[in-house]
Amino acid sequence: MTADEDEPYDADEDPYALTLRPGPEPVFLRLADGRRIRMPVHRWHDQPTAADKTVLERCTGPVLDVGCGPGRMCRALLNRGVFALGVDIAPRAVALTTSLGGLALCRSVFDRLPAERGWQTVLLIDGNIGIGGDPHGLLRRCGGLIAPTGRLVVEVDPDDVEQQCTARFEDLHGRSGPFFPWARLGRPALHRIAADLTLSVTNQWGYGHRRFLALGRPDLASWPR
Repeated sequence: MTADEDEPYDADEDPYALTLRPGPEPVFLRLADGRRIRMPVHRWHDQPTAADKTVLERCTGPVLDVGCGPGRMCRALLNRGVFALGVDIAPRAVALTTSLGGLALCRSVFDRLPAERGWQTVLLIDGNIGIGGDPHGLLRRCGGLIAPTGRLVVEVDPDDVEQQCTARFEDLHGRSGPFFPWARLGRPALHRIAADLTLSVTNQWGYGHRRFLALGRPDLASWPR
């Protein structure tokens, strides 16, 4: 191990830095209670999988990809002739997306975004329902981004889980980033939160171990800003 590997990788305090390094080495999500979950980082840097394609086929443009990472989904949509914009708080993620031909903004989903209440599809996949550690607040925000005929496409945990926590990413060499708020949500919990927000589950499907739901808003005009 080199001296560089002995130093924290997150010198810029980017909590997602380890996940934005293409390569074969695994990256883990370390929860504050000590549990460790292996993250499918290799998938985020690769071409869309068969499971991803079931999401792409259900996307109507314009599409907002929240927490786009390296941008495989928004790039694939653009290649299909569907306008898609990624948004991510990590400058490195946005740089990767744009360098590979995608469109992305370095911004939080909770910041002011283009075309609010005009998106036909908002994506929350790859565990991004956990952004901010508050799925209820995140879904409320995303529900306010879609058009009256739009929908949210959400990937949930395959297990029946509802957990708000803090976590950080780490690799096999012991390098880790700072803790950040996160959440894990299974399908039953998403159903409950959607009902509380008067969002309707319009479709749900699975592919392999992955689970997805589409949510719509019956009366977007009354949605609080």
